Amino acid sequence: MKIGKILSLTACSVIAAGSLFAGSSAMDFANVYEKECQGCHGPIHQGGVGSDLRPDALKKKERHVLRDAIMNGVANTAMPQWQQSFSKDDADGMVDWLMNWKDNTNFKLNLEEIKGTWTKLADREELAKKYPNAVDTKSVLDVTFATERDASLVDFIDSTNGKVLSRHKAGFAVHVTVTNKTNPRYAYSISRSGRLTMFDIAAPGQPAIASVQVGFESRGLAVSPDGKYVIAGNYTPGGAVLCDAMTLEPLKAYDTSAVINMDGQIEASRVASLADTPYGPYFAMALKDAGRVYLIDYSKPDFPIVGDVPNIGKVLHDAFLNEDEGENFGRYYMIASQGSDVMGIVDFKEKNLAAKVYTGDKTKPHPGQGSSWFNKTMGKQLHATVSMNIGSVVIWDSNWEIVKKVETSGGGLFVGTAHDTPYIWADTVIGSPETYNEVYLINKETLETDRIVKVGKTEGQLIDAKTKKVLQTWDATQYETITFPESDPVIGKDKIIKYTDKLGEKVKNPVQPRLLHAEPANHGKWTMISEWTTGRIGIYESDSGKFVKYINNLTTPTFTYSVEHRQTIPGA
Repeated sequence: MKIGKILSLTACSVIAAGSLFAGSSAMDFANVYEKECQGCHGPIHQGGVGSDLRPDALKKKERHVLRDAIMNGVANTAMPQWQQSFSKDDADGMVDWLMNWKDNTNFKLNLEEIKGTWTKLADREELAKKYPNAVDTKSVLDVTFATERDASLVDFIDSTNGKVLSRHKAGFAVHVTVTNKTNPRYAYSISRSGRLTMFDIAAPGQPAIASVQVGFESRGLAVSPDGKYVIAGNYTPGGAVLCDAMTLEPLKAYDTSAVINMDGQIEASRVASLADTPYGPYFAMALKDAGRVYLIDYSKPDFPIVGDVPNIGKVLHDAFLNEDEGENFGRYYMIASQGSDVMGIVDFKEKNLAAKVYTGDKTKPHPGQGSSWFNKTMGKQLHATVSMNIGSVVIWDSNWEIVKKVETSGGGLFVGTAHDTPYIWADTVIGSPETYNEVYLINKETLETDRIVKVGKTEGQLIDAKTKKVLQTWDATQYETITFPESDPVIGKDKIIKYTDKLGEKVKNPVQPRLLHAEPANHGKWTMISEWTTGRIGIYESDSGKFVKYINNLTTPTFTYSVEHRQTIPGA
């Protein structure tokens, strides 16, 4: 049976199960769960960032407690309030659906079935000959990607001026986009719906070149530094798929349906983070539910697993590499264990667990892109992560000792930096509604918060963190998003969405902006910050934090990725 058919049958069986328990609610619980819940709670409800929601785990809880958690959220966690979009009947129906849910997703990766979904969308070689240099920008390095989660879009932006170049349909909830460092005209995106897409960002309109369905629910993505291979990881059915980076032809599937977990039991595992490294011909593949990392050698025939690093911690999630200059550049893979309050340090050279950095009791480290920089005052390399449930930025050195914990106003998802900014930028997007509109600018030398970007419903502010003096204010008026239907591209077969920079009507009831993922762009001059709830991206000066302008008319923008910036950091 083809993977597309399997996925369709899986979705249908889940939806059918949900319809039995709808009660007085007309909500499509399976669809809502897929779009809003499974990112934290898992495609088979096994938990991760969020709680285990399988029937055996829920039967010990009272229904009204579960309903209240849906309606009112859970303090100091990533669980938001849903009372604006859920009625009481909706919440009761969702609880019933969860408590009676049956897992119908038990299938394995099959390379031949995956190959059957491989699709050519444009002629790569012809485009490379016709457009040897970037057409829509001065350089492909000037391009920044943005993802519009709920609209299933990848956007390409000229980071020198903030102009949106094109928007492409690329699967539900596009999660991450990476570049080919050897051939930076090529970019790759993976969606939560399991679609891997390759783009040519030098050609007009940044057309999609090829796509392949690597699974049902996907997350991680990495490209080998030699530019030959790209690997994508799955939550469902687990495992990872390695493809040719020039064609997207699937070459090997890594099955994780039966692996040994931290408790010594054999079970299936999702694949969370994937990373390449300049240190050697390796991919790191984190097994989320098994607490271990596989090391894949892509330089050898059949791309074997050459390292297995176990017992890192429970619920592995995202990771980043060290940026120490010299022989240790990219040697260490620092992986967050959200169930063990740990950053595990995996050594590519020794192929073992070099250390564990404990981030604090009951923390859930979530570094996102992470931060690694050289502190001149201390004379050593430092690394940092945020925590999802506690307002804390934890900083440690390459002796794997914590040197500082910087308090913020709430849990975050991303902390990032670049050579041209004096700060690490930490969001508080998982904090309370009163504070999830802030980004902390922490001085890389003093390790103190210098400035705070704070965006309200109508006004933005840059605040001196020590004196509380407002250094800058700007108009943050919200406007209705102008949307367009799908249309055919100029090049290739993939659908695109038009964009306009014209402003719609003023929003009558503006919402509190949720700020996340500060991404350096434009050769260090600007940093882009997504506003999840307002449909725009803010552009800020990297050296000062001052506001520059907005990119409007987007829908639920989440993550941004700069080609230029990611050419310089290992594993990105």
